[in-house]
Formats: sequence, C-alpha cells, structure tokens
Amino acid sequence: MIILLVLLFSTIGSIGAIITAGIFLVFKQKIQKVLIPCLISYAIGTLLTAALVGMIPNAISNGNITLIMLFVIGGIIFFLLLEKTVIWHHCHDEECEFHSAIGPILLIGDAFHNFIDGVVIAASFLISIPFGITVSLSVIAHEVPQEVGDFAILLDSGYSRRKAFSLNLLSSSFTIPAALISYYILDAVSAIIPYILAFSAASFIYIALTDLTPDLHRKLGLASNIRQIFLIIAGVGTILLILSLH
Repeated sequence: MIILLVLLFSTIGSIGAIITAGIFLVFKQKIQKVLIPCLISYAIGTLLTAALVGMIPNAISNGNITLIMLFVIGGIIFFLLLEKTVIWHHCHDEECEFHSAIGPILLIGDAFHNFIDGVVIAASFLISIPFGITVSLSVIAHEVPQEVGDFAILLDSGYSRRKAFSLNLLSSSFTIPAALISYYILDAVSAIIPYILAFSAASFIYIALTDLTPDLHRKLGLASNIRQIFLIIAGVGTILLILSLH
C-alpha cells in the first residue's frame, strides 16, 4: 500500500509537474506573469510549513535534537555551496543571469534536485500516509514553477519545444527511482529517517527563502502584495490541515 503511494506521488511530483508546466507555457505571456507568482506564493507557504511544522518537529521527536539541528544547518550550507557552483538554482525568469549556465549544467542540477525530492517523499511516507501527502504536496507546489522556468530557459536558449520537454522529462524522472530505492533502504534502516528529514527540511527552507521569495519582489503594488500574502497563508493552511490528520 505505502509503496504504491510513494510511486504515485513521486510520479505526480515529477512527470505531473512537467506536464502542468508544459500547459502553463501554452498560456499567453501576460497570463503566465500572473499565474506563476501565484504558484510561487503558494509554494512558499507549503514548503516553510512542511519543513518547520512537519519535518523538523517529527525529526526531533525521533532523533537527537542537537544532531537534527546540525543537519538542518549543514543542509542549508550544502545547498548554498551547490548554488554557488551553479548546480542548484531555481530560475523562473527568462532574463535570469543564470541563462549562461543552461544545457547540461541546468539539467544535471534539476536531476539532482529531483533525486532529493524522491528521497524526501519516500522518507515522509515511512512516517505516515498523511505526512507523506503533506510533503509530496509541497514538492509538487514548488516543482511546477521551477519546471516552467526551466522550460523558458531552454526555449530561450534555442532548444525546440520537443527537445526541451524531453530533456526536462528525463531529468524529472529521477524522482521516481530515487523514491523507490529510498523507500526500501530507509525501511530497513529506519534510524536514519529523522536525519534525512532534517536535511530535506533544509532544502525546503532554502528553496522557499532564497529561490522563491526573491521572485515575489518583482511584482510590486498593493493588489500583488495582498494576493501573495493570501496565497502564502493558503499554502500554510493547506499543510496544517493535512498535518492535523497525522
């Protein structure tokens, strides 16, 4: 039962996100500029709540609190180093300065990111089904705007739509084997799950605060600010609602 849920949500989080991102690119540029910030705002709420209210407290309750927090800090530093080497950057703007690093580097970074997503999904479902759904929803929420950004970068760099879609699909598919392999490994060595959750929470916090939040500053004005805050709160509420079932 659990392995089927891991397979289902890892598939939705990878292939489903790619398909949804492809649909977004069909919309006119004006519509995309409204919808993508909405997705980003919602993703920020889900990521921070899943990490700070779900993953870290759960890890602390099953592990050494000092080690758990060191894993969180270490994870944030690790992801900073990855971004410094241009392997881990979530760009949602076609004018992003990282366009010079497209192609193989972008796809390798995306594949690595999706591999970690798979590990996160597997570890979460081993805690409980509601907790697994909570974390999976957070993964899906931030994957869609990321994939839209990746598509835009590849298309702007001369890739055909078919090639950009195929390459993104390939890199996103790493989530599925990572989830399945991690499920069997973590099921056998459950003592390391709290530390996997702590490290994964670090990635959620890092993505939310350094990659997603700065994008919201591009849209100024009272209406935009209200919409962003409302959607962040909606993301928080969604995760709290699902966690209440845990």
